[in-house]
Amino acid sequence: MSSPAFSLEGLTINIEQEIRVKASLESTFAALLEQLGPYNERPDGVKMPMVIEAWPGGRWYRDLGQGNGHYWGTVQAIKRPGLLEICGPLFMSQPVNNNVQYRLSEENGGTLIKFHHFGFGLHMDAARGVHEGWKFINGRIVARAEAARTH
Repeated sequence: MSSPAFSLEGLTINIEQEIRVKASLESTFAALLEQLGPYNERPDGVKMPMVIEAWPGGRWYRDLGQGNGHYWGTVQAIKRPGLLEICGPLFMSQPVNNNVQYRLSEENGGTLIKFHHFGFGLHMDAARGVHEGWKFINGRIVARAEAARTH
């Protein structure tokens, strides 16, 4: 009898981005919470408002109303205005776990965001394009923070 083969190929997601924002650390962190929360949307423009309970152990989920929704993760760590870390399945309905980190620091009168998404588990092919989704969300965070700065 043969043993089942095991390979890490196809079982991990590892995305890292450095994002520069022309806004204060506080404005950028506020924009991050807004964009991951009530102002979330898909790249195709469809509104997808989420709830993020911004405290340790707080949930991040899509509320569809009447007790319906989709759990995305739990706030693992939050240290305003420098860190937000979430762990959970995100949008995936397979046996997975993901860790998403936003580390913010001041840089040249603005903010540097170091973003990292590491996932492990049965990531289906649809999840392979997740880097484009994060690029979109992170771009919206920048736009929101920089727009707030001008008001």
